[in-house]
Amino acid sequence: MTPAPSPAGRPLEAAQAALAAEHAAAYGYGVIGARTAGARATEAREAYSGHLARRDALARTVRELGGAPRPAEAAYALPFQVRTPADAERLAAEIEDRVAGVYSDLVRASEGPLRRMAADALSAAAVRAARWRGVGVAFPGLTERRAT
Repeated sequence: MTPAPSPAGRPLEAAQAALAAEHAAAYGYGVIGARTAGARATEAREAYSGHLARRDALARTVRELGGAPRPAEAAYALPFQVRTPADAERLAAEIEDRVAGVYSDLVRASEGPLRRMAADALSAAAVRAARWRGVGVAFPGLTERRAT
């Protein structure tokens, strides 16, 4: 049995996980941007910029919590091949679902301003996912946990 993290370490671990998700999201939006055009390309650029800003804020947060921000990977495995604009939209929705999930964890693990930031990021990811998918989900950030 793996020991549970100490309560003091939970916000740091959750912030590191959110940082990793933001690194992956930025990478994914690079792929999405190459497969979209027009208004969807503009949405992809805006989402990319938003994820970079949150990534930078999380790196500062990790340092404030006493950790060393983990760097981005050189590349990330995509969950499926992205060949068409429809594939890119599906990938964007999946990225935002994953990001919402880690921010849901950060909301549970934190308090005060960090919790507020995490809730705002969760909400923003849920809205982007709904825009990309064309429909929202009942409990954003928790959808991937229904199987467990």
